[in-house]
Amino acid sequence: MQTDPQLEQTIRTLFAEVYTTQNEGAEAPDLDSNSVLLETGLDSLGFAILVTRLEEDLGYDPFSLATEAYYPRTFGEFLSFYKANRPQ
Repeated sequence: MQTDPQLEQTIRTLFAEVYTTQNEGAEAPDLDSNSVLLETGLDSLGFAILVTRLEEDLGYDPFSLATEAYYPRTFGEFLSFYKANRPQ
Protein backbone atom coordinates (compact mmCIF):
# COMPACT_ATOMS: atom_id res chain seq x y z
CA MET A 1 0.00 0.00 0.00
CA GLN A 2 1.23 3.49 -0.78
CA THR A 3 2.31 5.86 1.97
CA ASP A 4 0.68 9.29 2.16
CA PRO A 5 3.52 11.04 0.26
CA GLN A 6 3.40 8.35 -2.45
CA LEU A 7 -0.39 8.65 -2.68
CA GLU A 8 -0.18 12.43 -2.99
CA GLN A 9 2.52 12.17 -5.66
CA THR A 10 0.44 9.65 -7.65
CA ILE A 11 -2.57 11.96 -7.51
CA ARG A 12 -0.50 15.00 -8.52
CA THR A 13 1.17 13.12 -11.38
CA LEU A 14 -2.08 11.78 -12.80
CA PHE A 15 -3.78 15.16 -12.38
CA ALA A 16 -0.99 16.76 -14.44
CA GLU A 17 -1.21 14.05 -17.13
CA VAL A 18 -4.99 14.39 -17.46
CA TYR A 19 -4.78 18.19 -17.40
CA THR A 20 -2.13 18.25 -20.13
CA THR A 21 -4.15 15.88 -22.31
CA GLN A 22 -7.41 17.79 -21.79
CA ASN A 23 -5.78 21.18 -22.39
CA GLU A 24 -3.81 20.40 -25.56
CA GLY A 25 -0.39 20.12 -23.98
CA ALA A 26 -0.67 23.04 -21.57
CA GLU A 27 1.30 22.70 -18.35
CA ALA A 28 -0.81 21.79 -15.34
CA PRO A 29 -1.18 24.44 -12.62
CA ASP A 30 0.68 24.13 -9.33
CA LEU A 31 -1.81 22.87 -6.79
CA ASP A 32 -1.80 23.54 -3.08
CA SER A 33 -4.24 22.31 -0.48
CA ASN A 34 -6.43 25.41 -0.93
CA SER A 35 -6.67 25.17 -4.74
CA VAL A 36 -10.38 25.11 -5.64
CA LEU A 37 -10.94 22.12 -7.92
CA LEU A 38 -13.46 23.97 -10.10
CA GLU A 39 -10.83 26.65 -10.75
CA THR A 40 -8.01 24.30 -11.79
CA GLY A 41 -8.97 24.24 -15.46
CA LEU A 42 -9.99 20.58 -15.40
CA ASP A 43 -13.61 20.08 -16.46
CA SER A 44 -16.05 17.40 -15.25
CA LEU A 45 -14.93 14.96 -17.96
CA GLY A 46 -11.34 15.55 -16.91
CA PHE A 47 -12.17 14.77 -13.29
CA ALA A 48 -14.04 11.62 -14.35
CA ILE A 49 -10.96 10.53 -16.29
CA LEU A 50 -8.73 11.40 -13.32
CA VAL A 51 -10.81 9.33 -10.89
CA THR A 52 -10.84 6.40 -13.33
CA ARG A 53 -7.07 6.59 -13.82
CA LEU A 54 -6.56 6.79 -10.05
CA GLU A 55 -8.74 3.71 -9.57
CA GLU A 56 -6.63 1.84 -12.11
CA ASP A 57 -3.36 2.88 -10.45
CA LEU A 58 -4.43 2.67 -6.81
CA GLY A 59 -6.83 -0.25 -7.03
CA TYR A 60 -9.73 1.53 -5.34
CA ASP A 61 -12.31 4.25 -5.87
CA PRO A 62 -13.04 6.15 -2.64
CA PHE A 63 -16.25 7.54 -4.09
CA SER A 64 -17.59 3.97 -4.33
CA LEU A 65 -16.25 2.98 -0.91
CA ALA A 66 -17.54 6.00 1.03
CA THR A 67 -20.80 5.49 2.89
CA GLU A 68 -22.02 9.00 2.07
CA ALA A 69 -21.81 11.09 -1.10
CA TYR A 70 -18.98 13.60 -0.88
CA TYR A 71 -17.75 16.23 -3.30
CA PRO A 72 -14.37 17.68 -2.36
CA ARG A 73 -14.10 21.40 -3.02
CA THR A 74 -10.34 21.87 -2.74
CA PHE A 75 -7.31 19.84 -3.74
CA GLY A 76 -6.53 19.30 -0.05
CA GLU A 77 -10.01 17.87 0.52
CA PHE A 78 -9.56 15.64 -2.54
CA LEU A 79 -6.26 14.28 -1.14
CA SER A 80 -7.75 13.80 2.33
CA PHE A 81 -10.73 11.96 0.87
CA TYR A 82 -8.45 9.52 -0.96
CA LYS A 83 -6.41 8.98 2.20
CA ALA A 84 -9.43 8.57 4.50
CA ASN A 85 -11.25 6.11 2.24
CA ARG A 86 -8.32 3.88 1.41
CA PRO A 87 -9.18 0.19 1.87
CA GLN A 88 -7.53 -1.43 4.87
